[in-house]
Amino acid sequence: MKVKGKRFEGKVAIVTASTQGIGFGIAERIGSEGASIVISSRKQKNVDEAVGKLRSQGIDAIGVVCHVSNAEQRKNLIQKTVQKYGHIDVIVSNAAANPTTDTILETQESILDKLWDVNIKTSILLLQAAAPHLRKGSSVVFISSISAYQPEASMAMYGVTKTALLGLTKALATEMAPNTRVNCVAPGFVPTHFADFLTSNEVVRNAIEDRTLLKRLGTTGDMAAAVAFLASDDAAYITGETLVVAGGLPSRL
Repeated sequence: MKVKGKRFEGKVAIVTASTQGIGFGIAERIGSEGASIVISSRKQKNVDEAVGKLRSQGIDAIGVVCHVSNAEQRKNLIQKTVQKYGHIDVIVSNAAANPTTDTILETQESILDKLWDVNIKTSILLLQAAAPHLRKGSSVVFISSISAYQPEASMAMYGVTKTALLGLTKALATEMAPNTRVNCVAPGFVPTHFADFLTSNEVVRNAIEDRTLLKRLGTTGDMAAAVAFLASDDAAYITGETLVVAGGLPSRL
């Protein structure tokens, strides 16, 4: 990764669900620009491996096991960060779940609860815990999805929860101004483990690429670059906005 500049020198960033895929790419990018990174996800082994990879690049990083639906683990994530670094400058809320391919009207109530819990509610609860420790000039970035605008049939309810993140971005930008900016990135299709059920199918993958103006899937680096921009002082006059990073897939006017 070739990155010029140190936009995050002296800053502390928490990235949830950050041991692989888009989350790890974001942590790596922000860390390479000088931030101290707090890695988190559900499994200690994955956390340790991700922290090791970052440290091998000279990035200051610690890791905390945190299943975002677990209240004690969320509290511990914030406490460990503040104990180590004293404050928080950036929070990237990346954790998400998509446990079903059922249509909305066929989705069981327990699955609806999980989608709401992981994709929306935990982002709010994490910020409630973190807010007292956010410094002036801090930044929050939610990770939504292109499906927020055009829900795919196989992930329709997931798309609805990602649409809710767009509204949450607007509402919290108002509530947390002027000291904290709140923005959102809506990725297109990226071949990660999370999206494997779509991108590993050659027919589906080709269809997505054909619909995309740039004729390719996205990369974790594409998403990380967008998040790093919004989290940095380069975006100091941007708040309440969603940046679609989807290679030209239809989203909005």
